[in-house]
Amino acid sequence: MEVEIGRGKKGRRAYGLDDIAIVPSRRTRDVEDVDITWTIGDHKLELPCLASAMDGVVDPKFAGAMGKIGGMAVLNLEGIQTRFENAGEQLEKIAALPAAQATAGLQEIYKAEVKPELIAQRIREIKEQGVIAAASLTPQKVTEYYEIALNAGLDVLIVQGTVVSAEHVSSVVEPLNLKKFIAEVPVPVIVGGCASYTTALHLMRTGAVAVLVGVGPGAACTTRGVLGIGVPQATAIADAGAARIQHLLETGQMVNVIADGGMRTGGDIAKAVACGADAVMIGSPLSRATEAPGRGYHWGMATFHPQLPRGTRVKTNQVASLKEILVGPARENDGTLNLFGALKTSMATCGYENIQAFQKAEVMVAPSLQTEGKKLQQEQDVGMGSC
Repeated sequence: MEVEIGRGKKGRRAYGLDDIAIVPSRRTRDVEDVDITWTIGDHKLELPCLASAMDGVVDPKFAGAMGKIGGMAVLNLEGIQTRFENAGEQLEKIAALPAAQATAGLQEIYKAEVKPELIAQRIREIKEQGVIAAASLTPQKVTEYYEIALNAGLDVLIVQGTVVSAEHVSSVVEPLNLKKFIAEVPVPVIVGGCASYTTALHLMRTGAVAVLVGVGPGAACTTRGVLGIGVPQATAIADAGAARIQHLLETGQMVNVIADGGMRTGGDIAKAVACGADAVMIGSPLSRATEAPGRGYHWGMATFHPQLPRGTRVKTNQVASLKEILVGPARENDGTLNLFGALKTSMATCGYENIQAFQKAEVMVAPSLQTEGKKLQQEQDVGMGSC
């Protein structure tokens, strides 16, 4: 439904995950009968979860821990880990930066050049732990570095930027031809982000095995404020899900939709799947793990941009093990621990046996969902009142 912005402009009403609720169906199911596994290329994963390619979240050791639990962590191949041999020293500096100097401090640290030999070293460090090695490069740098990563054993490549399109126009440089590039890469390629039906469909037509959906919803991201662009996540996921169906009708090929950002709790993840996501990419919830390299801080991939930063360093605190955050058991009642136990319970409560079935769940616009009947929790700053 379009809303009139003014006489010369109309716009669709869009919804974030906080605006909607999942409606229970006529059936319930035992949680032990719920299957949340998914596949990316030839890789089957127990958890439909990717750890964001952010330096405060993923290093090789974290990638190993994540893979052993059943998820997949994505290493940023243009980040701290590939600019510095002793990455831990730089991460300590970032954690120690005063809030007022954080962005400038990050810009200074990230002036160091990416070292190709460290790209290979970090991929090998992940592979040595016996898990899937997944890593991210920007469209501007992917052709420069991807072969180094492949030769070191890379299993999954993510071509990732704030917004990635299948048709980049430039009079300055030769644009990356995504379709040609993906056809020549011998490992599964994920691309994103995007936030609309048309862009998602065009990215799917490049041959990518999955698209990342989300522009600006992340906890550390300021893109929506800096650039004024973005789509609330529930609408963005649903639109990408519709593009997936259209692409399936055209080609017979199913492309995964990965909701990227804007999810803090198990309920958020459940709503993302109900809107059409096959998996989620999360950063800030995982930066709270004791295994995360950020020392209790989290920042985005564009936080340190030299001309126009589009992110901020936020404090998240390290509160639990990665296992507790992903699969429990939970010691808190706010939904931030045992995220995927919560997804399974939500699916069981609504009667759905797997991810694809849950995507058919009924949802409704529910602006009072977060506040209805929660007055005491809000007054006491506990439970849902502490969100």
